[in-house]
Amino acid sequence: MYGAEVWQIPTREINKILSTDMDKLRRSARKSRMERIKNENIKEIMGLKWKPDIIDITEKKRLQWYGHVKRMPEERIPKLIM
Repeated sequence: MYGAEVWQIPTREINKILSTDMDKLRRSARKSRMERIKNENIKEIMGLKWKPDIIDITEKKRLQWYGHVKRMPEERIPKLIM
């Protein structure tokens, strides 16, 4: 997650990341897609129902970085770039 503050993730890539994450969870739970178990149920089985996914974490980091840059003095380079 290093550098997630400045990542620009297109929608297509977000979908790939989320599907890969769910595939990892399904494999860890030893459930097949053929069993037609919903993603929410897989997360519940793995104990991750209320945990944020990787996209939520990167969005939070981006907002934290934005707040950090907004509080910087006007002459700082990151503030000038924004």
